[in-house]
Amino acid sequence: IELWRRQEQSAASQPEPEPGPLLTPGDGAGMLDQLRSHWLSACLAFDEPAAELALAQAMAIAAPEVVCTELLQKGLAELGEGWYAGKVSVQQEHFASALATRRLHALLAAAPKPTRPGRLLAACPPGEAHDMALLMLAFILRWRGWEVVYLGANVPLARLDVTLKSTTPNLVLSVAQTLPGVAALSDMAKYTNAHHVSLAFGGGIFNHIPDLAERIPGYFLGLELGAVPQVVEQLLAHPPVLPTPVPLSPAYADLWVRFKEKEALIVTTVQSALQDGTINLRHVEEANHNLTRAIEAALSLGDIRFLDHSIGWLNGLLENYGLSPTLAVAYYAAYRQAVQQHLGSDAGLLLEWLAQFELTV
Repeated sequence: IELWRRQEQSAASQPEPEPGPLLTPGDGAGMLDQLRSHWLSACLAFDEPAAELALAQAMAIAAPEVVCTELLQKGLAELGEGWYAGKVSVQQEHFASALATRRLHALLAAAPKPTRPGRLLAACPPGEAHDMALLMLAFILRWRGWEVVYLGANVPLARLDVTLKSTTPNLVLSVAQTLPGVAALSDMAKYTNAHHVSLAFGGGIFNHIPDLAERIPGYFLGLELGAVPQVVEQLLAHPPVLPTPVPLSPAYADLWVRFKEKEALIVTTVQSALQDGTINLRHVEEANHNLTRAIEAALSLGDIRFLDHSIGWLNGLLENYGLSPTLAVAYYAAYRQAVQQHLGSDAGLLLEWLAQFELTV
């Protein structure tokens, strides 16, 4: 304890130490793979003590960012793939996510005082509920010596200017995992830029749709979580000119506005067309909510093809769970007819996309 206090008191006068060596495949990565397997097995069995033990053992043999990327990130990704394939229940996935979140929050609270200059503000854009990647990033950056003000998921833009003024961050960090999340991320970047604070961003959806990064007026952090600290350090030390996003064409801007104006009518028309019981009305409501938000996002980002990944993922999920693709055909046919009715031929971009999709389901 006395040694720790002496080190803490002298930390400000000491040069910033280089981070210790990370675990490499030659010095124990196989053990970390085995611990990840133990952690996954414990989570699937709802065995909290065994899961915590595996995580504690991983923390004892590897640097924190390695544990985040090699155990937690990869482990949760495996569970997500298992859920997608119908082999892992929602309850099992939620149990594992809750354990990981709780441990990361505890480690975040126990992080030592910052030793690097500058302050970072971490916040998910409005509507983005998936904050695990941002939480991991905040923990890694704190372990690396930065001060991080962590706001978490679904942060509204209302009064964010007050937060920016009171925290005076050098950089805002954010993530998006869904297409609507990317659209909200773009709005957040424009908002922070207007208040003279740049935004740096990442997220899993950029792995699937790389072109999305060109639509955000901010700095892309890359595809690898473990490499982000170096990117952040470079951005703080030598900030480059802020990237100019791909402009929104007049055709997309007009259709985006008109679609939002007619959204309620389109949704109501789809529900009326499917009242014959072909599809459960609760599923229709959920599909309307998700598809409408995705369409709005694709239009606001300027490329209807951005929808392809989201819809392809949904079709695969239906197939993996043994649901008939013909239900999707019926739904998209009804949706296309509703768009045609309320927007007419001027919605050609959207109508063409829906027609092509119906032929390939």
